[in-house]
Amino acid sequence: MTAIAAPIDATRVEAAMRRALSLAEHGPAVGDNPQVGCVLLDADGAIVAEGWHRGAGTAHAEVDALSKVADARGLTAVVTLEPCNHTGRTGPCALALIEAGVARVVYALDDPSALAGGGAERLRAAGIPADRGPLAEEAEELLRPWLTSARLGRPFITVKWASTLDGRAAAADGTSQWITGAAARQRVHEQRARHDAIAVGTGTVLADDPSLTARGDAGELLPHQPIPVVFGATPVPADAALRAHPAGLIEVGHRDLAAALPDLLSRGIRRLYVEGGPTLASAFLRAGLADEVLVYLAPLLLGGPRTALDDLGVTTMAEAHRLSIRSIETLGDDLLVTCRPLPRDSDSTTPHS
Repeated sequence: MTAIAAPIDATRVEAAMRRALSLAEHGPAVGDNPQVGCVLLDADGAIVAEGWHRGAGTAHAEVDALSKVADARGLTAVVTLEPCNHTGRTGPCALALIEAGVARVVYALDDPSALAGGGAERLRAAGIPADRGPLAEEAEELLRPWLTSARLGRPFITVKWASTLDGRAAAADGTSQWITGAAARQRVHEQRARHDAIAVGTGTVLADDPSLTARGDAGELLPHQPIPVVFGATPVPADAALRAHPAGLIEVGHRDLAAALPDLLSRGIRRLYVEGGPTLASAFLRAGLADEVLVYLAPLLLGGPRTALDDLGVTTMAEAHRLSIRSIETLGDDLLVTCRPLPRDSDSTTPHS
């Protein structure tokens, strides 16, 4: 029977959780699995082993940490996410902790997935205390894309566009290269690489013939390439650049977002980067399906009809889509404004002068 460990000083547990969160950030942001870190503490609260998850098919954070000690009996495991309780490419972490003889488990967040949740309950049933610990808010922020996907049953959706200061995405004759400068464009490539897939509409494919690859400063392909996803009924032309994309191509065949998103999730797409012009961006916003909004602003004025967004279904100020600005970053001469949509029933309705 597992010995019950005396509680470790709360300050040391919080420090260990902060370290576990730092370790978790080393894991890949893309793919089915969450970024998770684990720290093993002895009875005095000193760190004896660390682990983190390196991606699908590799050891989970808890097992990675356990592999670095000869005897884990009596140790306390501090983990950023509730240990999983299912067998996939690897076995259940809850069972691994039980078999290793750890004395206590502290985790920051409950696992919301129906498949993998329940690890804490399994640990308790084996006589091992498993408790929610500190830094839940920090863990929630780190895992926000994965948690959103797990809770809502669809990919986490980032909607991005670039526009002039007066909100134009192109000049009156349709030209749009380049609204933003090199630094902003490179940031877009980095963001593409942090998503499982990149979405455009057929209009963008036919008008621009984009490659939608993620490239480095010298034009080289980055290690991770997002799968291009094309919304719309018109087939992608046989000679389109997307046909040669290194990650393949998904043609949705329609514009029913609600129907398409669960299917994309079933294909392993947890993070979707929507980059495909005013029509598609507006459709996601109008449907309330944006989890993050990235707006690149260039110090240009174009005027004219070619706005960055189309109709959002707003007829009066009370119906406006309200955003919370999370950060503003300078990229060369351009700005990147990172926002989160507020709930449509938010109390943030105070009029601005």
